[in-house]
Order: sequence, then structure tokens, then C-alpha cells
Amino acid sequence: MKRKRKQLVKVGSISIGYSHKIVIQSMTKVPTTEIGRCIQQIQKLIDAGCDLVRIAVPRRADTEAFAKIVQKIDIPLIADIHFSPERAIEAIEAGASKIRLNPGNIKNPKDIIRIIDAAKMHKTAIRIGVNEASIADYQTEDVANDKRVALMLREMKKYVKLFEKQGFDKIVLSAKSSDALRTIEINRKISENFDYPIHMGLTHAGLPEDAEVPSAVTLGTLLAEGIGDTIRVSAAGDPVKEVIIAKKILISLGYCERSEPELVVCPTCGRAEIDIVQLAQKVKKAISGIKKPLRVAVMGCVVNGPGEAAHADIALCAAKNKAYIYRKGKRVAIVPDTEAITALLNQLKKL
Repeated sequence: MKRKRKQLVKVGSISIGYSHKIVIQSMTKVPTTEIGRCIQQIQKLIDAGCDLVRIAVPRRADTEAFAKIVQKIDIPLIADIHFSPERAIEAIEAGASKIRLNPGNIKNPKDIIRIIDAAKMHKTAIRIGVNEASIADYQTEDVANDKRVALMLREMKKYVKLFEKQGFDKIVLSAKSSDALRTIEINRKISENFDYPIHMGLTHAGLPEDAEVPSAVTLGTLLAEGIGDTIRVSAAGDPVKEVIIAKKILISLGYCERSEPELVVCPTCGRAEIDIVQLAQKVKKAISGIKKPLRVAVMGCVVNGPGEAAHADIALCAAKNKAYIYRKGKRVAIVPDTEAITALLNQLKKL
């Protein structure tokens, strides 16, 4: 699939837009003033594959802590700003590679210009992040669903116009809702109207187990259309789970390479003569330590088994009391069902 080219914006050492990779973001979930815990969480996010981390800085004590955290972390950090121009400027001076501003919460043009001037001086990028729940008209009146996208786009245009008037183009745009369809629609509008990189996600999607499907639907739809340059899955709890879900979405669309095996399992039906789910769970556990992008198939009958075997690096096609092992589409062993996993692992070693 072909991504829509957006102008390049540098966020510290990370390039966003144009033909660069889609960047995964997350956010710390501990008090910023607890510097040690914050650094520890950021490091876990980095280890999970996160490229950029955002940190909330609602108070002066937070921007002071942010300055210390920046010195200990190797990836660019983003300061999340709401309401206070002072916090924005403090975060820029503290070493933020990017700050996030919400047009619904900082409206005074003089304040925005002060922030822009500081960002110019320190070469800091700015994300203009419109949230559906904080746009002005939505706060004061009951806005019909079909009008909310138009309101978000209007807020974005007003803000961008002010930035461009000040000669500042080091910006990334985002517009989010908790509603998947409105988030898809507003991001299509932003892609049509602007050439700046786009950050995408839902404002919130629930607990990790509940966030995975709406996030995949929303981000997957837009990414499949070539829209989006950086993403965040917003899920409650451990932010590492956000990164894992984001990577799964990118891998499924071919935007990110696997670093571990892909397990393909037949859905099972009345033709299956053994418990395929139990077998697949055993295989999953057995291959969990492998760090190579292999395709492993576990199949339960002759309908899909040979076909999946042809497209897998290793395949196990189970029958009653025995299993057929395939490597690169060729049958290499027939073993008793009790030896199936051992035989499969032996063939994996040969790869």
C-alpha cells in the first residue's frame, strides 16, 4: 500500500512523515515528579519498541522533573500541555523534543505566539492535538454527531493558520475522538486539507483487552488508506500493552517486520480429530523464546492443512494419533501425536 507523503518533521533524532517509518508512541502512567519510576517506565516502553514517549506536565514541579528525566533518556520525549502557556515554555526550555498543545485549552493568540517563539528558539516540534471532548462549542452546547467532525476541522484550521502566520511549520497534527467512525472521518479530512504529518489514535479505548479491536479498526482503516505517520493506542493501565497492540496493527498491514514467530492456527471444525486449541497453546509456549520472524502453522485436517503448510516455514498438521510435519511446504516427518512438538522444534532448529 502507498502512504500519502507528508512533509518531514524532525522530533529530536526521529523523523516523522514523508517516507519514514510509522512511529509508535505511548505515554507514562506514573506521576512525573516520581522521577525514578517515570524513567523505569520509559525504559520498559523503549524495550517494547516505542519510539516516542509523552509525559504529562500539569505543574511547575512536573516541568522541573521533566528536565531531569530528559537527561536520563536516549529517545525524544514529548511534554503534554493543557491550559498553561507557562508549562509549555518551561517544557521547551527543559529539553522537550516536542510539545503537545490542545486548541480547546489554550486559545489566546498572544500565549500561542509566545510558545511558538520559544519553540523556534529551541528547535522544538509542536503537535496540534484537537480532542473532540475539548472543542469549545462541544463544551457549551449539545452538538450533533454529524457536526463534530466539522468543528474539529475548524479548530485545527484556525490553529494552523496562526502557526503558519508566524512562519512555524515544525508541526504534527492530530484530531481524536473516542468514537472510531468520527476519528476515521476527521483524519481523512486532515489528510485532505494539510501536508503536515499526522498523529493518530482514539482519545481512549478502554482496558487493553477492550482497546485492541476499536484501535485496530480505526488505525487499520486509516493506515490501509495511506494516512498516518505516527500512532498511539490509548489503553488504560500498563503502557507497554499499548505498544504491543500498536506493533500488531503495523505488522498486520506490512508496515513493521516481525521479530518473533507468527503462529497460524486453523479455526477448527467437526473434521478435527484432536484438540487443536490445546495443541496450538503448547506450540505457542514452545516457540515463545524464538526471536526470528518465522511462520508456524498448526492445522487440524486435510482441507486447509496442506495449503497452510505450503506457506509456512514449519507446519504441524495433526490427525488422530499422529502428526505430519512440513518444512518450507515439504513433508519431512510423520510422528506419533505425543512427539509432535518435539519434531516441530527439531525442524525449526534446522532453519
